Amino acid sequence: MRIRIRGPAGQSTVTLDADATVDDLRHQITEKTGLTAYDVKYGYPNIKPLVLGGLPSNQKLADLDIILNGEQLIVTQHENPAQSPIKSEPQAANPLLKAPAVSSTPKKGSPDDPPEVPSPDHSGTFVLRIMPDDNSCLFRAVSSATMGGVDAMTELRSVVAQTIQAHPDIYTEAVLEKKPDEYCRWIQNEDSWGGGIELSILSKHFDIEICSIDVQTLRIDRFNEGAPMRCIVVYSGIHYDTIALSPSSPPYTHSDVPPDFDTKVFDAADPLVLEKSQELCQVLQTRHYYTDTAGFHLRCNTCGGTFVGERGATQHAEQTGHVDFGEAG
Repeated sequence: MRIRIRGPAGQSTVTLDADATVDDLRHQITEKTGLTAYDVKYGYPNIKPLVLGGLPSNQKLADLDIILNGEQLIVTQHENPAQSPIKSEPQAANPLLKAPAVSSTPKKGSPDDPPEVPSPDHSGTFVLRIMPDDNSCLFRAVSSATMGGVDAMTELRSVVAQTIQAHPDIYTEAVLEKKPDEYCRWIQNEDSWGGGIELSILSKHFDIEICSIDVQTLRIDRFNEGAPMRCIVVYSGIHYDTIALSPSSPPYTHSDVPPDFDTKVFDAADPLVLEKSQELCQVLQTRHYYTDTAGFHLRCNTCGGTFVGERGATQHAEQTGHVDFGEAG
C-alpha cells in the first residue's frame, strides 16, 4: 500500500507490504518526519484523528476500520504548551529585543527541520510555527498572532457569524455561496474550515493587516491592507500556519528560545518582514510543503470513485454524503 506522509518539513510517499503492521507505520512516520512524539490526522477533506498509540503494535494495517492505501497522513509534533495569557495589545517587532541566555552549544540542524531565516536587522530569526491539524488551523493561526495563542476558536467563529449577520448587504448568498444563515451555522461547526472570508472579517475585527502567503505560488493575499500592524500566515492548500520572529544570537541562523518569546505582529511599514517571510516560504515550496487542491486526484474510499481536486470531492460529498477520501495513486 502507498501512503503519503505530510510532516512539518514536507511530504513523502512510503510503500508498505500488505502485511504491514501499526509498528511498521510508526517506524516510517518517525523516519520520514524525524518526530518521535506526534499526532496523526487523516481523511481529507474531513480531517479525523488516527490514534496509533491506542492500537496494538502488531495489528495489521489492512485489518483497521479505515483504508490507508492512497491516504495522506498529516503528522504534527505532539506538544502540551502551557496556556499563555491574553495580551492587551499586539506588540510590534522590536529590533532591540535581546534573546534570553541560552547554551553556547551550537544547534545541530537537520534537513527536515522547519526552515529558519536569519534577520540581523531584527536581531532574530524568522521561523514557522506549526498549527495543529484540527480543522481550526486558520483560527488558531490568527489567534496565535493576535491573542498570544489563547484557545479562542469558538469565539473567533462566533465573531465571523456575528459579522455576517450584521452586514447582510456585504455578505450575500452570492459572496458566501450559501444562504447567510446556513453559512453562519456552518462556520460555527468545529469541523468547518475557514478561508478568505474569515481572514477578511478577522483582520477588521483585530484592526490588523493579515498577509496570507500561498506556498505553492508564493502569492501574498492582503486583508485589511493599510492597517498599521500586520501578521503573516502561511497557506499550504489545506492548512494554515503562522510566521514568527524569534530573538536569537549572531549570526541569527537558529532560534534557540521557546515560542513564548516570539513576535508575531509587526509594523506594517517594515518591508523586510514580508521579504523574510517570502524567503521562508520559498524554502517550504522547494520541500513541497503544499497540496495542489485544484489538481490532485482523490479517491472516495466509500464507493471507489475518483475525482480531481477539492471541488470534485466536495461536489461528490454533497451529492452522496460520502466523506472518506484518500489521495488516488
